[in-house]
Amino acid sequence: MAGIIVHEWLERFGGAENVVDRFAALYPAAPIQALWNDAPGRFDPARVHETWLARTPLRRRKALALPFQPQTWRHLGAQDADWIVCSSHLFAHHARFAGAARDAPKHVYVHTPARYIWNPELDERGSSPVVRAAAPTLRAIDRRRAEEAASMMANSVAVRDRIREHWGVDAGVIHPPVDVAALQTPMPLSPTESAVLAAIPSEYLLGASRFVPYKRLDAVIQAGAAASLPVVLAGGGPERDALEALARSRGVRLVLVDTPSRALLSELYRRSLAYVFPAVEDFGIMPVEAMATGTPVIGRTTGGVAETVQDGVSGVLLDDIAAFGASDFRVALDRAAALDRSAVAHSALRFDTAEFDRSVREWLPS
Repeated sequence: MAGIIVHEWLERFGGAENVVDRFAALYPAAPIQALWNDAPGRFDPARVHETWLARTPLRRRKALALPFQPQTWRHLGAQDADWIVCSSHLFAHHARFAGAARDAPKHVYVHTPARYIWNPELDERGSSPVVRAAAPTLRAIDRRRAEEAASMMANSVAVRDRIREHWGVDAGVIHPPVDVAALQTPMPLSPTESAVLAAIPSEYLLGASRFVPYKRLDAVIQAGAAASLPVVLAGGGPERDALEALARSRGVRLVLVDTPSRALLSELYRRSLAYVFPAVEDFGIMPVEAMATGTPVIGRTTGGVAETVQDGVSGVLLDDIAAFGASDFRVALDRAAALDRSAVAHSALRFDTAEFDRSVREWLPS
């Protein structure tokens, strides 16, 4: 049977793109429809179909493009397909094709209902004047389009609950793919990467993500201050200068590792005392990656991490983000340090890519 894979926009990095990678591998004949493709080296351009937005400056201004997206998704070109699978974290589940694919059943994998418009408290981008003005209309449209799905899967229990609350739809759960098996074996490093590791403190707390406010990397620095430990932050983004200033003000030794390779990041996980994850995420792939290397995670009791991290087995969960900068964090770190790292690594296997592939094959048409 012929299918079509739909995704919001394609980027070089991202957990949502990992899902598209697996869909593309499981269904190699299926074309990929996206608003635009910013990852031509990751996804075959010959396989990707873009929309008119790809030819405009709006592809670089997602918030400004937001009001145009619902109608763009409703007027896609003619395709011949027996089924459609949408990987959606904004409006990709609105997709409607012309031609034979117009009436094809639409199966939706949901990373989250659009946080911009449904849960702006979880994403500062929802505070944009443009988004706030458009949100009431977009929510009404979004709920109607979600009802078109022939079936729906969420990437976590937390997202399944949001789907029920916002869209009134009951969804199943398939956790995103994480290459756990590969992460459990150290990867070769380049001489440059080995030099980076050599310059890092022997004991440290690790934070890794994009340097943007909702990732709460400031709380990782506060945790370092509470524990009197250096902090390593891996990634990059607009909050870099602010994070450096905060570390200086708190007397925390901070080491920044710019956009590390997969091999280097896995070693940063492996060598850290704990991976600190204060954000409220829909699922949170990086905590699972940390666990795969045997590194315990200190996170919160809300969001996807509360589903992936087993308190007292693979990490420690704290109720309040304020605790990351208090004596409670020192207690949490002592608990995390006492965990069996082999048990931590074993706990991550339930999120391995092989489990995702098996679940998707059971869900989608063969």
